[in-house]
Amino acid sequence: MTSLFRLLPLNLLRVSFLPVSLLSLFGALALGLGGASVVLAQADTVPPAVSAPPPAATDADGNLNLPSNPQFFGKMDPNHRHATAIVNGEIITGTDIDQRFALFANANTGKLSPEEQERLRAQVMRNLIDETLEIQEAKGADITIDDEEVTQRFSYVAQNNMGKDPPALEAYLAQIGSSAASLKRQIRGEIAWQRLLRRNVQPFINVSDAEVREIMERLKAAKGTEEYHLGEIYLAATDENRSQILANADKIVEQLKKGGSFVGYARQYSQASTAAVGGDLGWIRLAQLPGPIGTAVNNMGPGQLAGPIEVPGGYSIIYVIDKRQVLTADPRDAVLSLKQISISFPAGTVEKVAAAKASEFAKMAKDIHGCGQVDAAAAKLGASVVGNDQIKARDLPAALQDTILKLAVGEATPPFGSIEDGVRVLMLCGRDDPKVDNGPSFEQLQSQMEDDRVNKRAQTYLRDLRRDAVIEYN
Repeated sequence: MTSLFRLLPLNLLRVSFLPVSLLSLFGALALGLGGASVVLAQADTVPPAVSAPPPAATDADGNLNLPSNPQFFGKMDPNHRHATAIVNGEIITGTDIDQRFALFANANTGKLSPEEQERLRAQVMRNLIDETLEIQEAKGADITIDDEEVTQRFSYVAQNNMGKDPPALEAYLAQIGSSAASLKRQIRGEIAWQRLLRRNVQPFINVSDAEVREIMERLKAAKGTEEYHLGEIYLAATDENRSQILANADKIVEQLKKGGSFVGYARQYSQASTAAVGGDLGWIRLAQLPGPIGTAVNNMGPGQLAGPIEVPGGYSIIYVIDKRQVLTADPRDAVLSLKQISISFPAGTVEKVAAAKASEFAKMAKDIHGCGQVDAAAAKLGASVVGNDQIKARDLPAALQDTILKLAVGEATPPFGSIEDGVRVLMLCGRDDPKVDNGPSFEQLQSQMEDDRVNKRAQTYLRDLRRDAVIEYN
């Protein structure tokens, strides 16, 4: 099954809490301490007819006088879940953490060590506390979300991201140890928080026309310079916990190199405002980056990872999603018309025989002059031909992009492949180069600047909610 973190839309990967009765939490305390054994004194000290008094309920300081080795009557219920935290009176249970943990653990291709699992559970707890505070604040502002809206969003996740119907997604969530109720609760919380920000934050955000024009002028002045589409995971650190945070960052980098989802890790671990969008920083020029990050990113290419990088206040892990030149057409956006000519080898073909046939195939491909001769030439060699008239160069494997873009129309790549997969060549039949990028419009840039400021204000908003919260841990 494909990782759920790779399928869900932005802002839908927090798992909700399930309410638990306070009676179930504190019910055990209602039991009396009856059945305490009677201490028998020596015969020469206490008359036989007199029983020793029961132990006092409290000591001189008013503390409970409890036995050091109590005998329990009745068995613990393994299905009973105590609260893990109580946030302003609302309970986060072990079940909530288990279900959130299951979602994230399922997104990792590598097995999590016990230490990594412990760190993840701690982060899951912090995320659930934040989510609870967001939901409470929205509720206090009389923001309610209809069940029908939540169901529609859940159906969207199932159909548009997984290609399945809602019951199939429900079954999948249950299979990995999560639940549909948890995801629906998360959807409800995210919608409520976004609406709260639109009401309490967005109306007070103002981006003047002069600011937008200034940025547009800067873009024009930077034409031709390189900019990077980056993802970030930021971990805050203090002098006291710096070594531990660095160790956590090293573990995250290790998991990412093994194939872990950067978006998933950013949502779960990053303490920057970009965590809600999977750590996406958007397009940034080196001059806009802090010195240590700019130095690390310089000369990096798409798909490369840097970090952990020490920055003021903590550590950053940076992922290069893409790279381009400002206001310059990207050759990788060229739309190509290609024909693929390929041959395969029967099972058990020895290398010598395959090499001879591949050599003949290469000569045939070299002698083809234009795509009009492809079908006839392929028929002579028993090769198959597949065409695609609408494919962008950037959608090809990275190793082929430069090779294809250097071809003239009618030329073919050198043969590539293996005995197992067959040998093939790609012939360029046509190419439509991209138009020059004039950059975002005034309205687009203004909207982007407003969104950035809302995100920063939202981070401060949540920090204040944490500061004023009453949180009890169990």
